[in-house]
Amino acid sequence: MKTPTRSHLQLGAVALAGASLLAACAGVGRTAPTAPLAAARPGTLLSCSALAASAAPPGTLYTQAVAVPAGTVALGNASVPVPAHCLVQGRMNERIGPVDGKRYAIGFEMRLPVAWNGRFFYQANGGLDGVVVPAVGGIGGGAPVTNALQMGFAVISSDAGHPGSLGPTFGLDPQARLDYGYNAVAQLTPMARNLIAQAYGRGPDRSYFGGCSNGGRHAMVAAARASSQYDGILAGDPGYNLPRAAVAQLYGAQQYAKVATAATPAGLPDLQSAFTPAELQLVSDRVLARCDALDGLADGIVSDVKACQANFDLQRDVPSCSGARDGQCLTAAQKSALANVFTGARNSAGKPIYSSFPFDAGIGGSNWREWKFSSSQTRDPGAVGFIFTSPPLATRPGGLAFALGFDMDRDAPLIDATDPVYRESAMAFMSPPDASKLTALRDRGGKLIVYHGTSDPVFSSDDTAAWYERLQATHGGDAAAFARYFPVPGMNHCAGGPATDQFDMLSALVDWVEQGRAPESVVASARGPGTASVNPEVPASWSARRTRPLCPYPQVAVYTGGDTESAASFACRAP
Repeated sequence: MKTPTRSHLQLGAVALAGASLLAACAGVGRTAPTAPLAAARPGTLLSCSALAASAAPPGTLYTQAVAVPAGTVALGNASVPVPAHCLVQGRMNERIGPVDGKRYAIGFEMRLPVAWNGRFFYQANGGLDGVVVPAVGGIGGGAPVTNALQMGFAVISSDAGHPGSLGPTFGLDPQARLDYGYNAVAQLTPMARNLIAQAYGRGPDRSYFGGCSNGGRHAMVAAARASSQYDGILAGDPGYNLPRAAVAQLYGAQQYAKVATAATPAGLPDLQSAFTPAELQLVSDRVLARCDALDGLADGIVSDVKACQANFDLQRDVPSCSGARDGQCLTAAQKSALANVFTGARNSAGKPIYSSFPFDAGIGGSNWREWKFSSSQTRDPGAVGFIFTSPPLATRPGGLAFALGFDMDRDAPLIDATDPVYRESAMAFMSPPDASKLTALRDRGGKLIVYHGTSDPVFSSDDTAAWYERLQATHGGDAAAFARYFPVPGMNHCAGGPATDQFDMLSALVDWVEQGRAPESVVASARGPGTASVNPEVPASWSARRTRPLCPYPQVAVYTGGDTESAASFACRAP
């Protein structure tokens, strides 16, 4: 029996009601581009020391304002270049939580460059937030070579209203939930504009918003809730249905537990034993064997992901084990578990809880494995138990025990529930309202760029494609006049995988907003040996600096002849 794939389930059941429309309009849009918004004008920082003495808005405290010379700033395990700037740190809306008695505030920092380009960038951070990450402004993709601050933007970063020391237990506080979902952005945006006006003698000419993962969700929410405040929005691998995706992670843990061959010290199934790296690489290799050449060149990249779902069949194309597992076959139970996960989480009646996932070459990546077999028993149980269910399921055992005991019939509906204490459901405070409309953003001339790795293991690119097709249907096939979606073949969650994952989406967004140049493609590079930040999953057969065009959905990169390692040898065309 043919394994259900995106073409059979996602297209028919959930998302692709606009398929006939797209068939008639195979390009990215029919309307002429809208007039650009006025370009930003440069400015110069007046005085950093004066900001330290300036009055903060009510409810806001500036804890420091210091001049920082040009150099580098530590960001994770890397150092990123920054220009001379003023660093302002502070917090706002300090309070004691009425439910848990914990201290809360919205912590933030702003970095204001001495040589300002007239623009403001809201840096939305990932994960559960909780930490004020250095405000440098990511431009999208793996290990970008520059950042918004270096480009001259004034940048803000925040902890979204809770301290990281609380972990997911901040979800016990109703207001902290709302701050995390959308309210921290609403509070910080006017404060940041006011601080910029104090720093430069005028407010920003143009404002941008960007992030990946939960930061991509923040960006999608801003496109819906804060469209009057932001001219350009960059959303990477957006978990815009994050509570549903988190429940899907628990569903996945339950599937993998069925085929685990080892136990943890606590006597629970060891999810890592469900599939070995060799077995997942086998699936990746078989996907490539069926799908790699669909775009005109067998190069280790599946550009036409949609066509791949119709061509690849898990049951047929991956060998079945006739004896012991040896890395060159999958058992019937393994195939069933994997098919269930890729079909998408559902309850006992078969009702979908979250999206399907596309089979893609990146299933063999380490990031795919980490999300599926590790985060599903650590991060996701905490998020679901404390933040995304109403009331919280805080009294249950945590970790893998929580994941395995989570009932898809009884417990999953709690992400849509409310009660007298938690008056907004997780789906209400985490997801963008009316995401398939965004007419306010369109009408004011704002622009939205979304990108998503097609091998993202936690937030499905099928879900993002489904959102974009709904947006297209709402706007009569002309959504590309203000919003474009760029799949990144092979890329895992925000970076990595066998992919050309280094690109600059922010510059493309600025050009679109201020110059009216809609992005017909964005060039992406591989990070092979010898590059500044190596992606170890770039295949040895690739040029270390391979380039490819990322194409606006539904177009795909098609080989037209010439150097197979150069983006210039490819064109974005309708599949």
